[in-house]
Amino acid sequence: MKRILLFLATNIAVMVVLSIVLSIIMAVTGINGIQTPDGNINLYGVLLLAAVFGFGGSFISLWMSKWMAKMSMGVQVIDQPRSQSEVWLVETVKRLSSQAGLPMPEVGIFDSPQMNAFATGPTKRNSLVAVSTGLLHNMSRDEVEAVLAHEISHIANGDMVTLTLIQGVINTFVIFIARIVGHLVDRMVFKSENEYGPGYYITVIVTELFLAILASIIVMWFSRQREFRADAGAARLVGRGKMIAALKRLQAEYEPEELPGQLAAFGINGKIGRGLSQLFMSHPPLEERIAALEGMR
Repeated sequence: MKRILLFLATNIAVMVVLSIVLSIIMAVTGINGIQTPDGNINLYGVLLLAAVFGFGGSFISLWMSKWMAKMSMGVQVIDQPRSQSEVWLVETVKRLSSQAGLPMPEVGIFDSPQMNAFATGPTKRNSLVAVSTGLLHNMSRDEVEAVLAHEISHIANGDMVTLTLIQGVINTFVIFIARIVGHLVDRMVFKSENEYGPGYYITVIVTELFLAILASIIVMWFSRQREFRADAGAARLVGRGKMIAALKRLQAEYEPEELPGQLAAFGINGKIGRGLSQLFMSHPPLEERIAALEGMR
């Protein structure tokens, strides 16, 4: 319930902020809405609307990602290690970050029996690596080290920003195309002349839902490619054998709990898919990741 309320409150706040930004930009540029005075579609207005909400929502989510992760997952950031396990965890992240040429990220632990970890943050200098209690308790230190190297590789590769840009571009196209289709249907099918009628809004909603499904397939494909890159980066940092061992350890685990929101794409492991559902997986199957590592030169 806490995650749902946090998600709703955050999205409402984002919509309010973006609406204000859109109004200011339209006032400065002189673009008056998505319709011209004679009732035709204003392509500049539609494109501005799509860009502000498409990119704006993605970048606000990225900027808030660390805070959202801490709130939604209950991540406890380690400021002062309280045990030998926490000392080892912080020192390992520090060493791996140095090897990858990165500044030290924040390190945290979240309470979950599932073996999982994620990295998030708006920039390489402002990032967070968090691991579950289940991962610390059920993996050997070599395996945990490999998982940490995987998450550090996500940060080094700039995956958070890259996926945000891809999501922003796709969101912009979805919003733009949906309103073009809505305008055409409203004028050609429902024969509206000036103000848009219900047909326009219904068409926009249906088109956005349909395009969003197609867009998710594209975004998830990119997400799966980044997992292979992060695995390869971890293999270079700690050795291929450790990374393969960590993935095989995950194979022995039952289906993992899904991380909330955009964090799902940055966990060490994701939901298992079958058939068409594989198109919507943020992570490749573990056997494919292991085979890719075994085939590395």
